[in-house]
Amino acid sequence: MTYSLQLYSVREALKRDLHGTIARIAAVGYAAVEPFNFAALADELSETLASSGLSAPSGHAPLLTNDQDEIFSAAKRLNISTVIDPHVPAENWQTEEDIKATAQSLNEAARRAAPHGIRVGYHNHAFELESRIGGRSGLEVLAENLEPEVVLEVDTYWAAVGGEDVPALLGRLGDRVKLLHIKDGPLTKDDKEQTAVGAGRMPIWECIDAATSLETAVVELDDFNGDIFDAIRDSYTYLKARKK
Repeated sequence: MTYSLQLYSVREALKRDLHGTIARIAAVGYAAVEPFNFAALADELSETLASSGLSAPSGHAPLLTNDQDEIFSAAKRLNISTVIDPHVPAENWQTEEDIKATAQSLNEAARRAAPHGIRVGYHNHAFELESRIGGRSGLEVLAENLEPEVVLEVDTYWAAVGGEDVPALLGRLGDRVKLLHIKDGPLTKDDKEQTAVGAGRMPIWECIDAATSLETAVVELDDFNGDIFDAIRDSYTYLKARKK
């Protein structure tokens, strides 16, 4: 399993100094990063990742609203093997028909990605779990309607905020889950209350252990009331300190 960092966590630093920010992440010890909206910066990111020794096994891109050929071309440039759509609006999770339509769109994107050697996935927020369809969460309804090659990146924190017992959810989703977003905090919807991994209320190791087909655990902070580089360093230190 690889530990990665979602670059959205350091978005403000990236705007000021992309190369220096990537170098700082590598210096912490991360082996990989997860870029977001990477198509516009593919050339610069490719050079910077190569010089830092970091890989990008996954990346976020608005697959269902933007030019998929452009996204997949950029992903190839960055050696991203899994492209994840990070957000389908909450209003699209209120009926089974709408969720099935989203699944169909992701299935079609996966078919378009396959010739590029790229896999497609989806990343949740809280509302996909708050949505209940016949006693199941909207995310589970989505999973039931996805083709086998489409994967999930479960954001463990937002799943918990959405009311789920996250390890149990991961058990139900099974091999579909190849990536996790690992974050921590008091389980509120206030992004600034998020903490370094290990400093909040999330059952971090129970979540990781429940994802039995996990390939990449991605640290992310949507926001932080402090120095974000302290938080990403403390998160990495906590994760790497686990005794095998």
